[in-house]
Amino acid sequence: MKTIVIYHSQTGFTKRYAKWIADAAGADCLDLSEAKKKNLDKYDAIIFGGFACAGSISKLGWFKSHIEQWADKKLIAFCVGASPIDSPDIEPALKQNFNETQWKKVTVFYCPGGLNYERMSVPSRLMMKLFLKTLDAKKDKTEAEQEMVKMITASYDISDKQYIEPILNCLNE
Repeated sequence: MKTIVIYHSQTGFTKRYAKWIADAAGADCLDLSEAKKKNLDKYDAIIFGGFACAGSISKLGWFKSHIEQWADKKLIAFCVGASPIDSPDIEPALKQNFNETQWKKVTVFYCPGGLNYERMSVPSRLMMKLFLKTLDAKKDKTEAEQEMVKMITASYDISDKQYIEPILNCLNE
């Protein structure tokens, strides 16, 4: 199956996952800016990866705008975020990025990445600082909120190759 992995990455986590998937699947791998210039008709499977930002998947609009055009292809999307894999907020957040029809045509996965403040854009860094400040100032924080404050105070990396296995299994079905 001729496969391409297309990604949009800000701090490197999504790019890392895209390359891991492409290497394991023997697929082509392109940054979104390059993929936009390419004719993708020759591919049987298109995998798109973007990073999580305030509940949305970055640059997903481009991918969704082609779903009908790619009706004869296997379509997979993955989102890389800062939350651990077992967070109960992940599935509802992923679902809100697609309408019901799109959700049925695309198989969607989540891969935990982390935070890299040093590579983040200035607006993203400011947004995270504001979020952290607001969350930290909250009285009567839940245990989950207290854990989140600890987690997002500094850069961290929880990415792991094991999280691409479900994507590869889906690709090979």
